[in-house]
Amino acid sequence: MADAILTINAGSSSIKFALFELGPELTRIASGLAEGIGTAPHLRITTGGQVALERRWPEHAAETHEDLMGEVLDWVEHHLGEDQLLAAGHRIVHGGEYYTAPTKLDANIIAHLAELNPLAPLHEPHNLAAVRAILAVRPALAQVGCFDTAFHHTMPETATRLALPRAFHEEGVRRYGFHGLSYEYIAERLREVAPNLAKGRVIIAHLGNGASLCAIKDGVSIDTTMGFTALEGLMMGTRSGSIDPGVLIYLTQTHNMDAAALTDLLYKRSGLLGVSGISSDVRTLLESPAPEATEALDLFAYTVARHAGALISSLGGLDGLVFTAGIGEHATPIRAAICERLAWTGAEISPEANAANEPAISTPDSKVEIRVIPTDEELMIAKHTLAEIG
Repeated sequence: MADAILTINAGSSSIKFALFELGPELTRIASGLAEGIGTAPHLRITTGGQVALERRWPEHAAETHEDLMGEVLDWVEHHLGEDQLLAAGHRIVHGGEYYTAPTKLDANIIAHLAELNPLAPLHEPHNLAAVRAILAVRPALAQVGCFDTAFHHTMPETATRLALPRAFHEEGVRRYGFHGLSYEYIAERLREVAPNLAKGRVIIAHLGNGASLCAIKDGVSIDTTMGFTALEGLMMGTRSGSIDPGVLIYLTQTHNMDAAALTDLLYKRSGLLGVSGISSDVRTLLESPAPEATEALDLFAYTVARHAGALISSLGGLDGLVFTAGIGEHATPIRAAICERLAWTGAEISPEANAANEPAISTPDSKVEIRVIPTDEELMIAKHTLAEIG
């Protein structure tokens, strides 16, 4: 065994993590999930395809992020034996205007990042809770923040502005973009598997429970569908995506909805779940005979294709389309429906290659190269963390 890097993606009630061994290449040697924080905590770690540790606590157990991170670190250190855990790398959703590259974290930077909580209220506080938890139980362990917004700092200023009075832009009310770690990984992989395409005009479709598109030219982000928050853009699992601001005014005036009620509606009760009334899970909706399920999936494909059309304008054309994340990697009917709506671009999907989930799913005559590339945000975090600690 060799020294290792731990990657962490923390949410409100869960912590996803992976352990990477150093060598000629970074190799994932373990992964795990701590979930049910605050309700019924459950910790599961797997290595080599086998469950290495599983522990459950009773309902309403008082285990916190700090307690569970302590359990994870105890196992990691025991597993590594004489080898060393060099650092922990964190996915942090929002880096604001200041953090445009991976950054070593200390108490001052953590406090500065906490000022961004209002910009990502459902993500940032929980990302930072894991950082503080490790700081409390392993204060000497190096920690690195890897920001989902950083990849999009190459966007031209026009793509970052909102049509509001300039004073709001100056206080940070602008378009940032998210899913940057995933897009960065796909851009890197594209240079390996299709180097000519990587130099061209490509839309990457990160389609999961959270979904967005990114327009890249020569591997650099020039536009994306998410903006000031992770609500803008595509319809998602439980998020509305872009919506007429007048609807929000209407809801406040006629339904007496305040900010908390609107947040709950737009983040948790809309999207595929809201339209179908059945589920936020594409797999469930594809299996459902209900017309509401079909309507929700049709609307999803429509919004993806519609926003892709806008990004094609930003790119000045389209050479490639890459699907990634849970829906993008596995939902063949959704890929087909999106590509059918983009046929006007010359994109032609091969039904056989699509059904077989092959890496390249366009026909030989397609004017747009269509690919499926699995994403790996954890590996991207591990690479950044290793580079940052030197």
